[in-house]
Amino acid sequence: MGVEVRFDATMVRRYDVPGPRYTSYPTAPQFSEALGEVAYLKAARASNDDPIPGSLSIYVHVPFCTAPCFYCGCTRIITRDQTAGVRYLSRLQREIELQARLFDRDRTVDQLHFGGGTPTFLSDFELAELMRFIRHSFSLRDDDSCEYSIEVDPRTVDDARLAAIAGQGFNRISLGVQDFNLEVQKAVNRIQPREDVLAVMSGARRHGFRSVSVDLIYGLPRQTETGFAQTLDEVIAARPDRVAAYSYAHLPQTFKGQKQIRIEDLCPPEVKLALLGITIDKLTSAGYIYIGMDHFALPGDELSVALADGTLQRNFQGYSTRAGLDLIGLGMSAIGQVGDELYVQNYRLLEDWAGAIDVGRLPVWRGHRLSREDRIRRAVIQDLMCRGRLDMRGFGERFEIDFESHFAAELSSLAPLVEDGLLEIAPGRLAVTPLGRLLVRAIAMRFDAYLNEQSNGEMRRFSRIV
Repeated sequence: MGVEVRFDATMVRRYDVPGPRYTSYPTAPQFSEALGEVAYLKAARASNDDPIPGSLSIYVHVPFCTAPCFYCGCTRIITRDQTAGVRYLSRLQREIELQARLFDRDRTVDQLHFGGGTPTFLSDFELAELMRFIRHSFSLRDDDSCEYSIEVDPRTVDDARLAAIAGQGFNRISLGVQDFNLEVQKAVNRIQPREDVLAVMSGARRHGFRSVSVDLIYGLPRQTETGFAQTLDEVIAARPDRVAAYSYAHLPQTFKGQKQIRIEDLCPPEVKLALLGITIDKLTSAGYIYIGMDHFALPGDELSVALADGTLQRNFQGYSTRAGLDLIGLGMSAIGQVGDELYVQNYRLLEDWAGAIDVGRLPVWRGHRLSREDRIRRAVIQDLMCRGRLDMRGFGERFEIDFESHFAAELSSLAPLVEDGLLEIAPGRLAVTPLGRLLVRAIAMRFDAYLNEQSNGEMRRFSRIV
């Protein structure tokens, strides 16, 4: 897959519609409460019987924040009560115990990710206790071959906290920056001085974190081209290994906190589009590789290497470098995956999640068992989004289908995208163009068998493509 990406405002306007991010296929709206704990228990135990059981990935959701960021669409609980973390950890340990019984101890944990919410809502002692319990229950690695990451709010960490987090075995750190402009920060209720954020980034390097990632958001209220360009320049000067530049999706009917944003402060569509163009231009000119969608990475980063050698994948955490790992989701709303056949999600409400654990059950709320057709279409979408190309003949041999016959309707539907230059179709192959890379979700959507089943309300739950 080439690394070039081309921004064309006309094409972005044409294809910028709501659509899935494809961190899974089928996507979460297809998950059903009819599939729950029993199915997961069976699949998890069966995964140990594989001839060569694979390594594991663990995601831990810490939902607490001390104050709301008005733009946020994450599953979170706003509280300043530190005892809420203590109660949550008590139940989380019981969930860890239940999950650990299902997986053999010789299956090492190659990936571990703490997300939120704000994982650093927990104290150093609480984080250490949680990591100690995970190490007691699973086989964590003690070398640097693993990828153990944590999301931090820069306002919650200082140099001593960075040292403590590194001491727990985390080697990747992700910082929520969004924008350095004070007026934007006021509009979204997240004031964090630029100097403090840059100090955290510098401290992370000093304490041995292998990778530092920064999250930005374009399209926030009160953003301007000049202001966001300055934020990009300052971020680039700090040289994080990865930059994620997300599009702000204003969905106040879904995310209540967004109702706090004044309508008159919203970023005009033409400005938001310009911000995207500036982001792509500045990051790629500074040497960052466009990975896909909203992700950029330095050439030596694992994401860039995986993109180049064809091993890049997408999972519930976005673009990732380690395919084939069973994913264990811990905490409220967390999503897991076992093998090629099963997705599950924990209860999203704290009381439901806690209630299941209190009676000794895994807090599985809903899930989806993939059919053969699901797996075929998931592979198409993965190839397009992670490799930018698809060998129809090789794909057909892999799944024992005639690709062109199986997807005749989908290939026909791609004609307008080919005409617009997003995609090339040649005998036996599909290839995403530099223009199409930014709009690859629009291409992937043509292979989604469930989109026609979505109501208008369900479609509006998806973010726009760009």
